[in-house]
Amino acid sequence: MIRFLNVYYPTRTVALLVSEAIVVSGCFLLATGIMLRDQTIFVLQLQDGYLKIALITIVTLVLSYYFDLYEPRIVSARMQIYFRVLLVLGFDCFLLSAFLLLDPEVAIGPFVYVVGFALLAPALLALRRAYEWTCGLRCFRERVYVLGSGDYALSIVNAIRANPSMGMEVLAWEDLREIESAERKKIWIAALERIAKANPSIHRIVVAMELRRGELPVQELLMLRFQGITIEEDSTLRERLYGKIQLDGLRPSSFLYSEGFRIRPSQQITRQIVSLCAAAVGLILFLPFFPFVALTVKLSSKGPLFFRQDRVGMGGRIFQVVKFRTMFTDAEAHGARWATKNDPRITRVGLFMRKTRLDEVPQLWNILRGDMGFVGPRPERPEFVSWLTEELPFYYLRTLVRPGLTGWAQVRYGYGATLAETKEKLEYDLYYIKHMTLGLDLLIMFETIKTILRRRGAQ
Repeated sequence: MIRFLNVYYPTRTVALLVSEAIVVSGCFLLATGIMLRDQTIFVLQLQDGYLKIALITIVTLVLSYYFDLYEPRIVSARMQIYFRVLLVLGFDCFLLSAFLLLDPEVAIGPFVYVVGFALLAPALLALRRAYEWTCGLRCFRERVYVLGSGDYALSIVNAIRANPSMGMEVLAWEDLREIESAERKKIWIAALERIAKANPSIHRIVVAMELRRGELPVQELLMLRFQGITIEEDSTLRERLYGKIQLDGLRPSSFLYSEGFRIRPSQQITRQIVSLCAAAVGLILFLPFFPFVALTVKLSSKGPLFFRQDRVGMGGRIFQVVKFRTMFTDAEAHGARWATKNDPRITRVGLFMRKTRLDEVPQLWNILRGDMGFVGPRPERPEFVSWLTEELPFYYLRTLVRPGLTGWAQVRYGYGATLAETKEKLEYDLYYIKHMTLGLDLLIMFETIKTILRRRGAQ
């Protein structure tokens, strides 16, 4: 996997994105050569032809990203992929036509774009088909042996098999939960010795053992490590695969000796400056729409325009978060509780505002006040924090950084309305705290736009 902005992406997916960039730019360069012939170099160099083609390529890749064409876990059916590729090209044509209407100088030459899209449609479909065929070849799959037994090891086996985009294949795994500890170790030693003799039949060994004392075949693993086989803990693989830190089996030493979890004051200041600038720009852009939103909220039901609620901020400090009201005024007459799917307390207008995140725009004021950052763990209510701190290990670590309007957990998981869902969101929050950088913040902001446009994760 390839690490970019502290997020891991499958090498295959990165290769597909680069290949599509080459195909898109190549098709329009070819179209330019076909239509302009002797004037091709002149137009490309002196009339910003290269820049125009680069912009078309970037727009195509961004649209492909927003249509989940680089998310095989979301879109994997062949016909659905082909349909979305054509949909991306349709949006490309629409946007390009709009720009040409506003400024004819956007054109490269007569019919260049027409020929370019005529070449691009079959080329992208053929590339996707070739990519699918290539990924199916065994020579391009990394063969994995999972060292462990029971449900714990089985979960990592299932995770690898459920994510073929990683390019991994579980070649061997033995379920030895019914066998005595000493006997298990003998079986694993024999298996590792076979791997050593058959090298390079196995490329990676994933250690997925809950209890390692007395069972871990250290000497055999060291010998394989020196032969060039990658030895990896299952927690490390899960972190790269899911972008979260699994709480089960997590120990304080994971924080003490980890490369991450370094919160530098200079880094915090830089992130807060970016948050303040983004919040100020957001409020200015929203001002023309404010009267319409305010009128809609007031007409939806009786009650105030804004909704204020206590939340826990950095260092455990309590502050009041501000939102547009989306519920009826007596929504919590029977006590505090999380919002649920199809919650009857939410107004019809409020449901739309939650889906589009319009209700959270006033929180930009919280960012300007310094209560929040633009990116960070979502601030929780004091009524829930004390309970969650007792139920979930390391929950208190969320308060080491400023809470955010958006965050890694929001774009990767969504809303949590139960203890189990809150636990999973905490795993994403811990990953963010571990890898927190300005680059990761910008990536989360970019993914937030996709989340809003696709109306995911809100309740």
